[in-house]
Amino acid sequence: MKFGFVTCVTLGLSCIEKIYADHHKLDLLITLKDEKSKAKSGRIYLDEFSEKHNIPLLKINHINDQEVIDAIKEHQIDWLFIIGWSQISSIEVINSTKFGVIGAHPTLLPQGRGRAAIPWAIIKNLDKTGVTFFKMDEGVDSGEIIAQQEIPIATTETATTLYKKVNDTHISLIATVINNIISGNVKTTSQDLSKVTYWAGRNKQDGEITLEMSVVEAERLIRATTHPYPGAFMILNNRKTIIWSAETTSVENPNRPVIKLKDGLLFLKEYEVVDI
Repeated sequence: MKFGFVTCVTLGLSCIEKIYADHHKLDLLITLKDEKSKAKSGRIYLDEFSEKHNIPLLKINHINDQEVIDAIKEHQIDWLFIIGWSQISSIEVINSTKFGVIGAHPTLLPQGRGRAAIPWAIIKNLDKTGVTFFKMDEGVDSGEIIAQQEIPIATTETATTLYKKVNDTHISLIATVINNIISGNVKTTSQDLSKVTYWAGRNKQDGEITLEMSVVEAERLIRATTHPYPGAFMILNNRKTIIWSAETTSVENPNRPVIKLKDGLLFLKEYEVVDI
């Protein structure tokens, strides 16, 4: 059985390391060219791992480039994993493998198809999320489910802590999935179309805190966009304050940095001020 792996982020590298820790191997690695998406959250490089384990490494601009299809065919890849990759694969890429392409999405599909799954789970105040491994089709996160695991979300959850939980769950599930593939025990389940929801992409500007926000809204946004994401921020006097952590407070103290919102106060625990 020949496996290929496409990734450019920590979640994918964690899965690759687990595959080798469990004494399996990969026959092809694909990642972004070094100069692309340097600011992407969790961006990693596969050169060292590729060299250490003597795995062919292809660096690309886009997953649907002809060189990707050619490489998959050349290396006779049976199953291709695409994890932590924002570009949508074409049917030509999927069909270039012998058995298919497996993706992973950090929600309990069919809920939360789309982007920015970790921030949205906190912003939406969910009490649980999860990771789903699925067989890719022509849609977005719409393929049949191969494996799925729930993740509880604490009331104090931050993007940092939830990212760690999501990473650990990827590691757990990749071990199950690849063992099932090798043993010929892969089973799939169709997604319940009556429960599909879509979450939109987010950019840095979506992290802005305005004075019209409630304390709850602002504090939740801060938790949702902290490391490894760009952070929530406020613009005051032509300066940008990036807020990494904060907590509600009932007292204005001149010795503590506090922002006043429409219904209360937030004490800034960790922040930085930059010029615009």
